Amino acid sequence: MRKIAIYGKGGIGKSTTTQNTVAGLAEMGNKVMVVGCDPKADSTRLLLGGLSQNTVLDTLREEGEDVELDDVRKMGFGGTYCTESGGPEPGVGCAGRGIITSINLLEQLGAYAEDEKLDYVFYDVLGDVVCGGFAMPIREGKAQEIYIVVSGEMMAMYAANNICKGIVKFAEAGGVRLGGLICNSRNVDFELEMIEQLAIQLGTQMIHFVPRENVVQRAEINRKTVIEYEPGHDQANEYRTLARKIQENEKMVIPTPLPIESLEKLLIDFGMAG
Repeated sequence: MRKIAIYGKGGIGKSTTTQNTVAGLAEMGNKVMVVGCDPKADSTRLLLGGLSQNTVLDTLREEGEDVELDDVRKMGFGGTYCTESGGPEPGVGCAGRGIITSINLLEQLGAYAEDEKLDYVFYDVLGDVVCGGFAMPIREGKAQEIYIVVSGEMMAMYAANNICKGIVKFAEAGGVRLGGLICNSRNVDFELEMIEQLAIQLGTQMIHFVPRENVVQRAEINRKTVIEYEPGHDQANEYRTLARKIQENEKMVIPTPLPIESLEKLLIDFGMAG
């Protein structure tokens, strides 16, 4: 079983990329579980057809400790298992602790047991490595592989570099490695070349470039992944390709984060080229 965490700047398209990639892996015959680690609880809605499921934290608040696995895990597209950690009530407590609580509960309930026959577990993690809770998949070895969703925008690249610092911090203790960058295009000038260069400087690879395509938004409005909504579309094939590349990926590294001056130089160099 491969345990993978998807990180990236808030709003970069992590959840969309994760769910479409998982749909591709499921279509290939893999058994996959997605654990949403965002208080908004929107990491599985495309796999569940928009079905709103009780989060782990909501279920614990309503039912106390008497919780069963089926209470917090639903089956979605392609036989995927879907779980949402949820978060505290607004203005109360730390959202990061919800991730810790959720992952510990899933372990106690046997979600990762051998008889579940899981090929993959995906953690869709909110934003940057902002606190101990959100860093848990890195810190405690819950995830073995990290993929960072990025674009050619400055703050997306800045966040990717920060996440690499988090990976380095916990790589030796937890064994976590960076599998690569996923460029979720924003149609920035020289975007592909810029992210390829960023990957080289970080010591990793750009595992796939996902072009910007309006069918992604249309599929989301219809509460589906692109693979389910329009399986013959070129964009569906892009996600299938990304899924296949992740499945075949063997290049796992401890990244080399850039000094801020080097990151800014990269941005300036490509900006001047435009």
